[in-house]
Formats: sequence, C-alpha cells, structure tokens
Amino acid sequence: MKEVRLRKKIDSVIRQGHPWIWRDALEEIHADAGEVLTVVAGRGDFLARGLAEDGPIGIRVFTLQDEPVDQSLLRRRISEAATLRTRVVPPDTNAYRLLNGEGDRVPGIVCDIYGEHATVQLDGAAALAWRETILAVLDDVLVSRGVNSVLLRTGKRGERRVDVVRGKEPPPLIEVQEHGMVLLADLVHGQKTGLFLDHRESRRRVRELSRGLRVLNLYGYTGGFSVAAALGGATSVTTVDIAKDAIKLAEQTFARNVGDSIPHRGIAEDVPNFLKAAKQRGERYDLIVSDPPSFAPNEESVPAALNSYRTLHQAALRLLAPGGLFIAASCSSHVDRDAFEKTLENAAPSAGQVMQILERDGAPADHPRLAAFPEGDYLKALLARLVA
Repeated sequence: MKEVRLRKKIDSVIRQGHPWIWRDALEEIHADAGEVLTVVAGRGDFLARGLAEDGPIGIRVFTLQDEPVDQSLLRRRISEAATLRTRVVPPDTNAYRLLNGEGDRVPGIVCDIYGEHATVQLDGAAALAWRETILAVLDDVLVSRGVNSVLLRTGKRGERRVDVVRGKEPPPLIEVQEHGMVLLADLVHGQKTGLFLDHRESRRRVRELSRGLRVLNLYGYTGGFSVAAALGGATSVTTVDIAKDAIKLAEQTFARNVGDSIPHRGIAEDVPNFLKAAKQRGERYDLIVSDPPSFAPNEESVPAALNSYRTLHQAALRLLAPGGLFIAASCSSHVDRDAFEKTLENAAPSAGQVMQILERDGAPADHPRLAAFPEGDYLKALLARLVA
C-alpha cells in the first residue's frame, strides 16, 4: 500500500476528523484517482487512510484507524448511516438523505431516498473510480428500504448526467411525503437530487407559524414552503421564482395538497424585480421566506455575496407587516453563520425597525456534519421578527 507523507504540520486537524487533505499539504502523490493511500506524519507515524483524488483535494480520508479501505468498510459505514436514519427520519416522511458524504464518513458519496426511488450522487474522481463497489454495497440497504429504482448522478454542476442503474426510469414527476405533506419531485431534471431535502424542518416550522398570515415565498422552486404555509392555515400564499417550470410545478404541488381552498399566486419573475414592484404596489406580508441559490461559489465571492444578501433582505423587509416574521436562508458554505446573520442586522434599519432573532437552524439530522468539518455546515436558516 502506498504511503504519502505530510509536508505541512496539520496532524491535529486530521486526527480531529477533517475528511480532506489538500494536495499542497502533502509530498508529491504518485497514484491514480481512487487508489488507497496511507498518510503518515513527518516521522512516519500512521495518521489516516483514504482515496487519492484529482484536483486541489489530494486525499479523501475514510478512516483514522490502521485498517483496510475496502468493501467491508463501506458496508459498515452505510449500515451505520442507515441505522441513524431509522432513528431520526420523522413519521409520515419517505423522502430523506440516507448518505451524506463526508458527514457519514463516506466522502464524495451521497444517496437520497424518494419513496421507492433512490438517487446516488458521486462527487470527485475517487468516488467515481469506486462506482461499481459503491452501488453494489448500497443495493442491499436500498432493497431493504423498498427501493425499486436507482439513479446515478455524476459530473460537475451544470454538466450533470443521470443514468438509471437499477430498475426503471421514474416518471417525470413522483409523489413523496414529508410530515404528511405531498411533494412532487423531478428526479432526472430537478435541482439538487429532486428536492431540497435539507429544508424539511424549516418547512415544518413554516406550517406551524402560518395560521392567519399572508405568506410570501421567494425563490420558491417546487413550492414546498408555500404548501406548508397553506396547510398551516395561511390566508393567502404567493410564490415567486424566475423559472416558469418551477412555478408550474409549485402550482401543481399546491393544487395536489390544498386545491383552491386558499388563494395562491404563482409569479414567474426575477425576485429583485418582484420586490421592487410589490413595494410600489403597497403589498404587505406577515411571513416572508427567502431561500435564494448560493451567492458565494468560492471564497473570492464572499464580499459580493454578503452585499447581495444584505440587499435582498432590505428589499424583503420593506414588504413585511409590523410584527411580521422573516425566514432568511443561505446555502453558501463559504458564508459563515455570523456573517450571514449580520446581513440581517444591517438590513433592519432600512425598514425602520429593530430585528429580533427568534431561532437559528440548519440542515436536519439526516444531513449530519462532522464537528471537524465546518465546510459541511453549509445551510443556515434564521427566523427573525421586526419590532418597533
């Protein structure tokens, strides 16, 4: 088995469980992507074992023990992940994350379950080199959970490819349950792996808060927050997204759950343009949800992203009725929670109000994060309120 020696003093970070070792922290690597490598310290002491990767990440760490990285290790990790989901996935819910890559100590391997369908996503050349082994080990767990078809998503963002690796291709839209709410998902062409499963508990919270309120859902995508608000007793719901197909899907999901018992407006428009026009029309809402796409794809874009969040929050808060509630979310891993919260604090004075932070939240328990891997704590959600 090949060894690679550290050339930077990051022994303690590795021992704490960080799953990535950057290439520039290692002596030169002579290995193909997916090849098992042992990482040793300057004196030759064993540190970790993982898979060689292409690009800036040199090695994805699978274990801190002197043990093989093989099919047996994968089977054990996947079994442990499945046991955790049995404990933490709530009732009346059949759409959840079974494997969360680094968070479950299977770097680069993600698996989401949507009822009888599963989507596997492999990120990086190392995971791709182990494709057949990963799929074979996963299959037993998936079959035991009633999964009849498996899709494999590969490639970088914008170049994703989806292949059916077991069973039949799912229909264009499938129905799944989340806390008893029916959601429609496109597993082949949809964003993420079909739905934003990481916002499950935020949608539940919206359902709890919405009775008697006028609700605005910005960047609504499939309309999950909109349906949750309606089921919670909202008096009216407005969904805004720039994509016409997303609005169409949101309207279908709304009709499937609510019918026409509660007024719903689906608006295909760029959110900043909508907010500006709504302000001019004098519209007001009691609860606004803002869940935009990532504004910070890398570290260099963080200052611009923070400015974009601040501008978005200012515009949204101007539509909030006195005492109204605002849920602001960020999926940008490069924007930390404190900086994101500061954008809300800075936006409040423009609405002539003082901001209360009521709750801080993130991804649910089926999206575990390693304590030593802050990069995995990407999702931030804040529940805030404006007070005079």
